[in-house]
Amino acid sequence: HMKVAILLLAIAVCVFAQKVTHKVYFDISINGKAEGRLVIGLFGDVVPKTAKNFRELCLGYKSGKRTLGYKGSKFHRIIPDFMLQGGDFTRGDGRGGESIYGARFEDENFKLKHSKPFMISMANAGPNTNGSQFFITTVVTPWLDGRHVVFGKIIEGEALVKKIESYGTPSGRPRGAILISDSGEIQQQLFIDYS
Repeated sequence: HMKVAILLLAIAVCVFAQKVTHKVYFDISINGKAEGRLVIGLFGDVVPKTAKNFRELCLGYKSGKRTLGYKGSKFHRIIPDFMLQGGDFTRGDGRGGESIYGARFEDENFKLKHSKPFMISMANAGPNTNGSQFFITTVVTPWLDGRHVVFGKIIEGEALVKKIESYGTPSGRPRGAILISDSGEIQQQLFIDYS
């Protein structure tokens, strides 16, 4: 019986645990004042291409003579009880951004769901139009499943996400300047999330 129980537990862990393969961070300022850090866990085993794009843009990706990346960009669209959107580092208004693979890349898969708040997912302009823009959910958003590629979750800084959300408006135009003042990667040991 013990062997069966252990086997069932192992299966349950495999089904429900989402392994965080990398941890990256955003340091956030609001209207010029440092407000703290968001730490994001990336699910690189499920969506390796999408996670790599985000991680490289957190580190600053060299593309010819240019460096592509989130540092210095802002959250341009914030809707309370929905999400915070950012990652447009070329135009800053939701019409720009680009990936490390070129202007746009395909939807990798839709295995991960928007099943809880604080998930991070790719913004797009329809199928197979991923660039660098992303959003962080503040509620469960099942209507986005199968349309946007989930690739990570907030693992530290949920209160800061809620603070950023408080600067949102129904139109999405923020009531303040929400800036990613710095971004990068946190070196880590193997980390498994059982939540």
